[in-house]
Amino acid sequence: MRYPASEKLEIIRIVEQSHLPAKRTLDQLGVARRTFYRWYDRYLEGGPEALQDRPSAPSRVWNRIGPEVQDQIVEMALEQTDLSPRELAVRFTDEKRYFVSEATVYRLLKAHDLITSPAYTVIKAAEAFHTQTSRPNEMWQTDFTYFKIIGWGWVYLSTVLDDYSRYIIAWKLCTTMRAEDVTDTLDMALAASGCNHANVLHRPRLLSDNGPSYIAGELAEYIEANRMSHVRGAPFHPQTQGKIERWHQTLKNRVLLENYFLPGDLQQQIEAFVEHYNHQRYHESLDNVTPADAYFGRAAAIIKRRERIKRKTLEHRRLQHCKLAA
Repeated sequence: MRYPASEKLEIIRIVEQSHLPAKRTLDQLGVARRTFYRWYDRYLEGGPEALQDRPSAPSRVWNRIGPEVQDQIVEMALEQTDLSPRELAVRFTDEKRYFVSEATVYRLLKAHDLITSPAYTVIKAAEAFHTQTSRPNEMWQTDFTYFKIIGWGWVYLSTVLDDYSRYIIAWKLCTTMRAEDVTDTLDMALAASGCNHANVLHRPRLLSDNGPSYIAGELAEYIEANRMSHVRGAPFHPQTQGKIERWHQTLKNRVLLENYFLPGDLQQQIEAFVEHYNHQRYHESLDNVTPADAYFGRAAAIIKRRERIKRKTLEHRRLQHCKLAA
């Protein structure tokens, strides 16, 4: 079976980020190890673009970027070291109004020894919730996760995430995981979204797991009083709440790089990362816009603007090549 380059790259990312041994992961994916490692060698040498089937015709040279643009990309990479090649390519396109691809950025950073291997694991939520949302505030996901504060004990983070945009609407650090903590977070979310004042036909549906706080009668009464509805995922199936589970891992990958001795320190770090996640971090599943862009309806305009930048950039490169060849 012949795989397109995008599927090869996805398989490589799954294997890199899986907590299982590579052999077991490849067996589940139905990919031969010899085939995978041939792809992986090409990927390490040339980046995502090297995964393309190699044509017999010579490659086009008109689309190469100049040394000035390469220097600007490297300079941005050194200034913003937390950005991946994908995020760096999008940020460069947005700020410089000049299109560069993820593959180009990867190859350039690889040549300058600026690519590091993944230092974290990623939850793979391959199975999506059966009902896809089509607008903000149609469905909210909520869940708890936990942090340990040295000398204090455990605290619990209750979060409400918009399913359509992955925007973090509200969050609260709690000392317990009771239904009261859930309703307090929902109060914050209803106020922040304006849904408690807007006269809408349908209030947000709430998606949660089957934890004690989510099956409590107190929460059921709250849901009914606020004209909301509540659905719960199947037991032992965290993929149903995959978006908020993925948010928890993204948050912990950043926040747990430090130890915390006071609740206020943890609160400050979470607040800073939520701001970064909502308004600055490009989300791959949202076509590389931020959750805030998707939540507030800016995504379509941003994607169209990037397409215009890409067309103009390619036209400029083609004209430059023709001038040099003349």
